[in-house]
Amino acid sequence: MKQEEIKLSELSLLEGLATTRAIRRYKAEPIPEEDLNTILWHAGRAPSGSNRQKFRFVVLRDGPKAKLAKALLGASFRAGWETKKINDGYQSGSGVDTNSSKARMARTMQYFVDHFEQTPVIILACLIRYRPENYAEGASVFPAVQNLMLAARALGYGGVITGWHVEVEEELRELLAIPDGVAIHATIPMGKPLGQHGPVRRRPISEVVFEDEWGLEADWVSDPEGTKFTSAGPPKGASGAGGLS
Repeated sequence: MKQEEIKLSELSLLEGLATTRAIRRYKAEPIPEEDLNTILWHAGRAPSGSNRQKFRFVVLRDGPKAKLAKALLGASFRAGWETKKINDGYQSGSGVDTNSSKARMARTMQYFVDHFEQTPVIILACLIRYRPENYAEGASVFPAVQNLMLAARALGYGGVITGWHVEVEEELRELLAIPDGVAIHATIPMGKPLGQHGPVRRRPISEVVFEDEWGLEADWVSDPEGTKFTSAGPPKGASGAGGLS
């Protein structure tokens, strides 16, 4: 067994939770069907409302309709990124410093959208609606999406949860014969990372956990030694459809 395979096989659940990054750059390698099956099987183990299991996945690889769908999505993602660059100030402030984290993110995003059509696998996470559209319906889709991301991480792949399909959703529905009663909740590009996974940066746990009442710090919470933090995120009200990091 190769060293990489040994490392991946020993990846614990908690380590996977702490190190599954948003991956936007992929090697030009297909995901073997066996691995893709494993990823989607584990996605299907996720909980859903009343265990109805109404989530569905449309997998786009290299078929004729998949290529057309990737072209539609690629144009939408490039347009979305152009808007986000302006809204989130990627061309000003620290964004003009080539060594800043913001500039590095901009380069990653540009690569992502410029090479979108070459993404090995794109998965549309959908929900067969059994009730009128409501604020909570995503709760029956996104647990499966997170399972999918973690399963991909365990096998050495990566992806990112995005929403820039919305601008071409009507065309996608027609092309892929997605019924009106089915919601498309996320578009997930996936592949073998050009970079790597690693510890994710988030806000200190003391900022997000309260005890007894809102705003009251829980004195028993603490971050593990060596945790790195970030307060990064788009300005309030800005579009973040480029992907969940």
